[in-house]
Amino acid sequence: MADILEFRKPSLNDKNKGKTLCRHGHHKWVVDKEKQFDVKQGKLVTIYRCTRCDKQRVRAH
Repeated sequence: MADILEFRKPSLNDKNKGKTLCRHGHHKWVVDKEKQFDVKQGKLVTIYRCTRCDKQRVRAH
C-alpha cells in the first residue's frame, strides 16, 4: 500500500506572509557581507538584502 498524502489549500495568511509589507515598501534590510567590492565602480559598497523578498539595495561609501 502506498502512503496517502493529504493536500490542503494554503490559507491566504500563509500564502502572502511577509510579501505584503515588501509590496508597500517596508523591507527588512540586512547587510550581505559576501560581496563588498564593486568591480565596475572600483569602490567599497554595502549590499543590503531583504530577508522576506530577497531584493537587494546597494550603497556606495
